[in-house]
Amino acid sequence: MDKAELIARIGYFRTRAKLSQKALSIDIDMNVGYINRLECKKDFLPSLDVLLKIIEACGCTVEEFFYSDIANYSTDKLILGKIKELPAEKREALLKLLG
Repeated sequence: MDKAELIARIGYFRTRAKLSQKALSIDIDMNVGYINRLECKKDFLPSLDVLLKIIEACGCTVEEFFYSDIANYSTDKLILGKIKELPAEKREALLKLLG
């Protein structure tokens, strides 16, 4: 993931959480214009500590934030959960079917 995509994801999850840039800045104990500068000027990246605060404030998990296909995260996670519940022989059969 490059810098532009990381910043875009911050904006995506902030918007999904219905947080303004100002509200998110305040929620993570940063200057009120921090998120605005991050999203608009794109001239820096947050530290790991700040990024983790952003992710938490937006109500998502680190796994979801970095998942390659954000739009299908929930469905993919549900499918994976169902697959994990299958006995080993049924998982093997599913792999053969899909393979």
